[in-house]
Amino acid sequence: MANLAVDVVSTQVTVDTSTTYQTIDGFGFSEAFWFGLAVQEAPAAQQTQALNYMFSTTEGAGLTILRNRIAADPGDTIEPDSPGSATATPTYTWNDDDATQVFWSQKAREMGVEYIYADAWSAPGYMKTNDNYEEGGYLCGVTDETCSTGDWRQAYADYLVQYIKYYENAGITIDFVGFLNEPELAVDYDSMLSDGTQAASFIPILYSALEEAGLSTGIVCCDAEGWNDQVTYTAQIVEAGAEEYLSRISSHWYTSRGTSPINTTLRVWETEYADLNDAFSTVWHSSGAFNEGLTWAGYIYQGLVECNLSAFLYWIGAQSGGNAATLVNITGSGSSTTVTPSGTLWAFALFSRYIRPNAVRVATSGAPGNTDIAAFENTDGSIAVVMVNTGSTSQSVSLGGVSIASVDAYVMDSSVSSPTSLSTAISDDNVVATLPAYSLVTFVITT
Repeated sequence: MANLAVDVVSTQVTVDTSTTYQTIDGFGFSEAFWFGLAVQEAPAAQQTQALNYMFSTTEGAGLTILRNRIAADPGDTIEPDSPGSATATPTYTWNDDDATQVFWSQKAREMGVEYIYADAWSAPGYMKTNDNYEEGGYLCGVTDETCSTGDWRQAYADYLVQYIKYYENAGITIDFVGFLNEPELAVDYDSMLSDGTQAASFIPILYSALEEAGLSTGIVCCDAEGWNDQVTYTAQIVEAGAEEYLSRISSHWYTSRGTSPINTTLRVWETEYADLNDAFSTVWHSSGAFNEGLTWAGYIYQGLVECNLSAFLYWIGAQSGGNAATLVNITGSGSSTTVTPSGTLWAFALFSRYIRPNAVRVATSGAPGNTDIAAFENTDGSIAVVMVNTGSTSQSVSLGGVSIASVDAYVMDSSVSSPTSLSTAISDDNVVATLPAYSLVTFVITT
C-alpha cells in the first residue's frame, strides 16, 4: 500500500455491515454445445492459461459456477431411443465425456469452483407433445398437455437423476439441476415450452425422484429468456405451491434485463446473458458498446444491487474463434495456439475474485457522481467494496464505516490490459483513493 498525501476533497462512502441483503453464490459461465473442445485439446501450456483465466483468483476471473447442458439431441443424450412408453424400462448410455463437460467439471472442481449447475434445454423428443427434441413442444403430462404414449413426467425425472448419477460415478457432484431453458422459445435446437404452472406440475415429481435416489441436488427453474417472463413464471410456481421444492430461481436477460427483485423467498440467479452479435473484443471502454468490459461491469452491478441476484453468469467461458459471446478466445492450433482474454472477463474478475461464495451484500451510503458502489462481507470477515466509475473524470473517495486493519485495491481501466493494484492511503480510519475515469475498482478491506 503506497503512502499518499491526503490533500483533495473526497466524497465520503460509508459501509454499514449491520444492514444486510442477499447471500452471494458466485459468478460463472458455460461450455455447452462442445464450446470447450478447443481448451480440452489445447497444448498443456495454453490449456493451463485458459483455465487460469476462468478460475484463478490471481491470474483470471476466479469464477465459481459452471453451467452444463444436459443434451436432448440423439447424438449426445444419455437416452437416445424411446423405450416405447412412459412406463417402459429405459436404456441409458454414457460416453464419459459429455461434450467436454466432464473435463471442464473436473478442472473446475480442482480449481475451486463452488457449484456445478446442470440444465436440460429439453426432454428427449419422444417425451414431448411434438415428438421432437427441437422446435418446442411440451413435456407429456404437464398441465393441459397429454400424449398417446402416456405421462412422461416421472420418466423425465428419472432421466435427470440418471444423468446426475453418471457424474457422481465420475467423482463430480452436481449441485443444482434445471429442466427448462428459455421455455418461451421453439427453436431448431434443444428446446421445450412451458409456463410456470406447467413447470409446477413437474417440480414435485423431480424433487421426489432426487430424494429417493439419495441425491442432495437442488432444483432450479426456469432459465427464462427474459427477466420479465421469469417474474411471471415464478408467480405461477408460487401460486401452484411448488416454490418449496426449489432451491434457486433462474433467468436470462436477453429479452429483458432485471431492474428490480423477483418476488420469491429463494436465491435468484441470472444464468445466461452475453453479447451474441458483436466481434470478440479486448476493449475496456471506448464508446460504451455492448462488447466492452465497463459495460458488463455495469450489468453485473445492476444485477447484484437492483435485482438482489445471488449469481451472475455469462454465456460462454472459452471457445475457438468466438465472437463477443465468449470471455476468452482461442485461436490457432498446436504450439501456435493463442489464448486471449476479453475486456468483459476483467469486469467479472473484479467482482468474482474478491466477492466469494457465501459473501453477504451489505449497505453503503454516499457516492461520487457517475459512480455505482456496492459492498460485500466475506465469510473470512474481509469487506469487498466495488466502485464503478462510468464518468469521464476521476473521482476521489474516502471509504469508511468499518475498522480498517489493512486494504488492497485493484483497478481496471483503459490504461491497463488486466486488473492492477491501485494506490491508497488510510487516514482517520478511512481508505482514501482516486477512481480513474471509466474504471472499475475493488477495495478489499481487512477489518
